[in-house]
Amino acid sequence: MESNDAIAALAALAQLTRMETFRLLVRHEPNGVPAGELARLLDVPQNTMSSHLATLSRAGLAKSERQSRSIIYRADLDRLRDLTLFLLKDCCGGSADLCKPLIAELMPCCATEVKPCSA
Repeated sequence: MESNDAIAALAALAQLTRMETFRLLVRHEPNGVPAGELARLLDVPQNTMSSHLATLSRAGLAKSERQSRSIIYRADLDRLRDLTLFLLKDCCGGSADLCKPLIAELMPCCATEVKPCSA
């Protein structure tokens, strides 16, 4: 991930409703959530939610798919992974022991094996 891409993603998340929307999308993976349901769950007008979803989509954090009359939104987990790795890539500074607490915190929520940082 390039710095400008990371800045765009972080800027999209730097607003409360968009952050809550993204976290809700992550919790509903892999099924996604219809746009109207997102608006209802977060008590946001549908036109406002549409604007927030467009911002998340432009930043590459959300993707949409039309299913019949609904538009289903999903978190782009690949982009989330890329952003997280971008932020943490050099976390160890050559010492894998520094990453152990962070990895331990992430392990309960991850289904796949997380490898410690390397020098």
